[in-house]
Amino acid sequence: MQKYSVNQHLIETLLTWVKSGEIAIPEIQRPFVWDSSKVRDLMDSLYQGYPVGYVIAWRNPNVRLKDGSLSEGKKVLIDGQQRVTALTAAILGEYVVNKTYERVKIKIAFHPIDERFEVQNPAILKDKTWLPDISQAISGDLFEIADEYFSLNPDVDKKQVRNAFSNLMNIPKKQIGLIELAPDLDIETVTEIFIRINSKGVVLSQADFAMSKIASNTEYNGNELRKAIDYFCHLAIAPEFYKHI
Repeated sequence: MQKYSVNQHLIETLLTWVKSGEIAIPEIQRPFVWDSSKVRDLMDSLYQGYPVGYVIAWRNPNVRLKDGSLSEGKKVLIDGQQRVTALTAAILGEYVVNKTYERVKIKIAFHPIDERFEVQNPAILKDKTWLPDISQAISGDLFEIADEYFSLNPDVDKKQVRNAFSNLMNIPKKQIGLIELAPDLDIETVTEIFIRINSKGVVLSQADFAMSKIASNTEYNGNELRKAIDYFCHLAIAPEFYKHI
């Protein structure tokens, strides 16, 4: 019996699912661990039309999510959390919670003349040839952004820059593969799939492995234990987080 299906979806469709809650993150996932340069590289790959791999979701399972609620028919993200979170940060301009439990924004800048991406920094903010935050450009109007850029940089090749802006704003129209696991798979099987996949990417530590196994345990309410451990670690670093629990 086939245990999965494969389809292509627009980046903007995937982001719409994330915003609406149709795609959710399960307890077996990890926090956002990418550094900002990997977010930059992902944006460049999409701009260049390079493949960026697949994300894997579990169709219609009845499992615990990171907030403790049940998934209730949602697509639950099993692999690709780092890429999806990077997309929401760079394209939608949303905050991410990093591995030290800090709430941060990752701003990616774009140089339309060189067609180059960089993580925003003080030097870029002083250089008028850069767009300092692509999330504002992607959600904006092409003609307005181009006109503003030309007013600051009157000597540039306007046709070339317009084409670069057009390609930038077309990133949400690029496709990403979605592998959907069958809904009748059990949590232990899905956890094993998650661990095997991630052993090929950013290496799972012993703690990651243990937390994944804890979260998947239903006999001893593993999701609650996982949440308690997360809260303890978070509060040890940032005690002021207590007011948000």
